Amino acid sequence: MLNLEEVVQKLETGDVPLEDAITLYKKGMELSAYCHGKLQDAEKQLISIIDKDGNKSEFDPAKGTDSNA
Repeated sequence: MLNLEEVVQKLETGDVPLEDAITLYKKGMELSAYCHGKLQDAEKQLISIIDKDGNKSEFDPAKGTDSNA
């Protein structure tokens, strides 16, 4: 995440030569895709929640509640 922020900061300064800016942009897109994948993985893990009694409860992220309620 810090690498992505560094890339964005460098690009926002506008003091980067064109070739370097293109390279930074590509790197930023790769880092963004990586972060997006990590977030999707985390969401998949949270979709299925086990409560304190050991019962499995399916979570509906669109509703913000579990679907068994």
